[in-house]
Amino acid sequence: EHSIETLAMDVIPQGLERCRVQGADRIHFVTHSMGGILVRYYLSQKSIGELGRAVMLSPPNQGSEVTDSLQDTAFYQWLYGPAGQQLGTGPGSFVRQLGPVRYPVGIIAGTVHALFDSWLAGLIPGPNDGKVSVERAKIEDMADFLVLPYAHPFIMEEAEVIEQTIHFLRQGRFEHVSTRSAGD
Repeated sequence: EHSIETLAMDVIPQGLERCRVQGADRIHFVTHSMGGILVRYYLSQKSIGELGRAVMLSPPNQGSEVTDSLQDTAFYQWLYGPAGQQLGTGPGSFVRQLGPVRYPVGIIAGTVHALFDSWLAGLIPGPNDGKVSVERAKIEDMADFLVLPYAHPFIMEEAEVIEQTIHFLRQGRFEHVSTRSAGD
């Protein structure tokens, strides 16, 4: 029901307060999809003294062709609201105006689509997860990038994704296959 700006300024301070009440001296972000855009917007407007690292799972950092194709339909407008309208791929779109990040960000993009996203996957050129292409998940100045064979709606539940997320939060990089030991 709200824009990215409104959602970011409403939801993120609530989460920050919960972390601070619990005594957090370092605050990391792990986001999925549009959540990454909310964090990018918030951090472009506010600073967080305790800011650590961020991991974004399937973020539409450069927009999504799904938005381009469906944003004028009543169903898309109802389901994704005003924030969904801001996820286009055009050079003037909201997400394309956010600019580079100034904090350590690792991004995990998926390459498998859920059965119910099959028709959406066809709207997106190149490897994609049924909502966001691998290329459009990327962002300037990201610290690391990883592509894994998971679908957009379920990527956050995958054990490998969880392990990689924890690794990035601890080490500032993902554990790429070529860097793993033979016994792993």
